[in-house]
Amino acid sequence: VCRSNKSPWVCLTCSSVHCGRYVNGHAKKHYEDAQIPMTNHKKTEKQEKVQHTVCMDCSSYSTYCYRCDDFVVNDTKLGLVQKVREHLQNLENSAFTSDRHRKRKLLENSSLNSKLLKVNGSTTALCATGLRNLGNTCFMNAILQSLSNIQQFCCYFKELPAVELRNGKTAGRRTYHTRSQGDNNVSLVEEFRKTLCALWQGSQTAFSPESLFYVVWKIMPNFRGYQQQDAHEFMRYLLDHLHLELQDGFNGVSCSVILQENSNLSTSNKCCINGASTVVTAIFGGILQNEVNCLICGTESRKFDPFLDLSLDIPSQFRNKRTKNQESGPMCTLRDCLRSFTDLEELDETELYMCHKCKKKQKSTKKFWIQKLPKVLCLHLKRFHWTAYLRNKVDTYVEFPLRGLDMKCYLLEPENSGPESCLYDLVAVVVHHGSGVGSGHYTAYAAHEGRWFHFNDSTVTLTDEETVGKAKAYILFYVERQAKPGAEKL
Repeated sequence: VCRSNKSPWVCLTCSSVHCGRYVNGHAKKHYEDAQIPMTNHKKTEKQEKVQHTVCMDCSSYSTYCYRCDDFVVNDTKLGLVQKVREHLQNLENSAFTSDRHRKRKLLENSSLNSKLLKVNGSTTALCATGLRNLGNTCFMNAILQSLSNIQQFCCYFKELPAVELRNGKTAGRRTYHTRSQGDNNVSLVEEFRKTLCALWQGSQTAFSPESLFYVVWKIMPNFRGYQQQDAHEFMRYLLDHLHLELQDGFNGVSCSVILQENSNLSTSNKCCINGASTVVTAIFGGILQNEVNCLICGTESRKFDPFLDLSLDIPSQFRNKRTKNQESGPMCTLRDCLRSFTDLEELDETELYMCHKCKKKQKSTKKFWIQKLPKVLCLHLKRFHWTAYLRNKVDTYVEFPLRGLDMKCYLLEPENSGPESCLYDLVAVVVHHGSGVGSGHYTAYAAHEGRWFHFNDSTVTLTDEETVGKAKAYILFYVERQAKPGAEKL
């Protein structure tokens, strides 16, 4: 109808192909147009056969029922759904499709964003793999691509032993999870491991993470459905659930044993959050010291809070600046956001501190210090804020360093740190394009083996540092710089 090639769905009743509900919604309209009023109950069985309720995603081959409004795993007695699935897979692997991909690669070869790259005079293939959008799942794709480029974190999961969740007749076949299945047969760690293993192999241009997506649906109800979600919220839920599942043991091996086998993750560098330490807290975990002082009696209260990321406000004086080249006033920098986070501030009337000496709530000041820095510093810029009944976006450009972010001045005891132990280099950036948290689009930039890539769902392109530096960052991932003995200072 609209000639769109995005998110194609084939009706399993009449074989018509339409676009998904988050393109122009013609597949859903096809189902609605085929509805027949249920006036005669005797005709129910005949009417069910012509209502076009079941369709298949031509990209992921998952089956969906519009009447149930859910994915299904049921098949006919003759296995007709599986036959359609196999037929679509054969079409994808046909000579026609291969020839089309070959022509596309030849066209891309002449551009900067080519999938072929000359290194030392020889041509090498771009091994990066994109992630297919399963219906407004760009928020998930951007986070997954960012985490896949944090080598220490990614390698840990890829080296975990595989877990076979199925046996018997279904062994070796792809799983199509639905929300009606029990939680005991899904593993977030296992599906996360499979997804990371599929990336950077170079065997395909795009991977469809539908198995991981369905597990996310089961254990994180907040992300059910196909509406746009907040990438930062998803990242926190993902890391928290990975952390909890790893604590319970994986494939019969406790996470503590696996951690001990990895010499790069020593126990002295772990930060325990909600129980025992895992690779999540060992890499992303840091500790904040929260100081609160009563302005009436001067009583000081100190509390240590573990964190996996820091959420930074964009100072109000910069919120009207939208572009990097706007000349009115100074440019907002990441250091301004960090300073705003750690500076001494007086709590307002709604946040009065309960002073134990005064025995009542009093005016007070608050200040954060970083007591322990993590191996990977995740900084979240708070671009979405509530005004009246709306959640608006702060579209201000924030300048951030690609190398050498110095965190020493925010430490509680900077004198105990080495000369380069507080320096961080950028490894990934998540960007939100659009005006609202419930709309727009997420992409990610990430560095891999010295080269920067732009991950836009199934499309992966080479890019440069200048382009990355101009991005309006939403989430920044910085990796602790490793000081090599005898090496020149970077």
